[in-house]
Amino acid sequence: MAERIDGKQVAEEVVAKVKAAASDLVAETGVTPGLAVVIVGEDPASQVYVSSKSKKAKECGFFSDQHTLPEDTSEADLLALIEKLNADERVHGILVQLPLPGHIDSGKVIQAIAPEKDVDGFHFVNVGKLGTGEIDTAFVPCTPAGSMLLVEKVRGRDLSGLSAVVIGRSNIVGKPMANLLLAANCTVTIAHSRTRDIAALSRTADILVAAVGRPEIVKGDWVKPGATVIDVGINRIPAPEKGEGKSRLVGDVAYDEAAQVAGAITPVPGGVGPMTIAMLMANTLASACRAAGREPPRF
Repeated sequence: MAERIDGKQVAEEVVAKVKAAASDLVAETGVTPGLAVVIVGEDPASQVYVSSKSKKAKECGFFSDQHTLPEDTSEADLLALIEKLNADERVHGILVQLPLPGHIDSGKVIQAIAPEKDVDGFHFVNVGKLGTGEIDTAFVPCTPAGSMLLVEKVRGRDLSGLSAVVIGRSNIVGKPMANLLLAANCTVTIAHSRTRDIAALSRTADILVAAVGRPEIVKGDWVKPGATVIDVGINRIPAPEKGEGKSRLVGDVAYDEAAQVAGAITPVPGGVGPMTIAMLMANTLASACRAAGREPPRF
């Protein structure tokens, strides 16, 4: 059986390091890291995500600034709030919870966030830095950043010469993940819905990252023996065995099959998921360190 990569434990290690570094920053410079979270509307899932992010920020000793706006908030009013947060020296990270209501242009909103406060890593400046290998000064999107940390826990920081296949080409996970692996000197292939014989391609991967949003699409015979498998997917499927109307969470990888072949694998839940909020805290800390003229810690 493959080693089970415990994302919850690694996330706790990251948060502990963030707490310690934030405390030191306050003591040495008087700068308290600040995270502003903005949510528009009352989507239940978004409310849960926002609450957990604000709670974690407070746990880390950050200044936490949450803005809950009504569903009918205009695009102009949202952009005005972002402009205000850009100018607020107490705020080092700005996160606008997606999705936004249909009448608001998400792209315009994301690009309105100051790049140095874009702790989600979605601004074109940060995307460009990551794409050109300027990782030390870029904000990397939190899910791929966390996934990369899990890879390094298994393989070490030097990934030179390893073959990596990323299944999925989203701007949020697939593309930045590929860029991170490329910067670590992997030979990287991005697979997607138009890829021919995706199973055969996946079997070439020393590092296989599944981020396609389709439940258990990656079967055990897609996995190279000994590979490191990072399952970014989180899908809810029916679970009649638990009772009528019940469901359960699964990833993009058929875990039981893949765990028989892989060297190490992330579970769902408890793998990549906890890393996302932990890396958001790390990015906010990094922004505060830079604002105070300090070098951010490396995770």
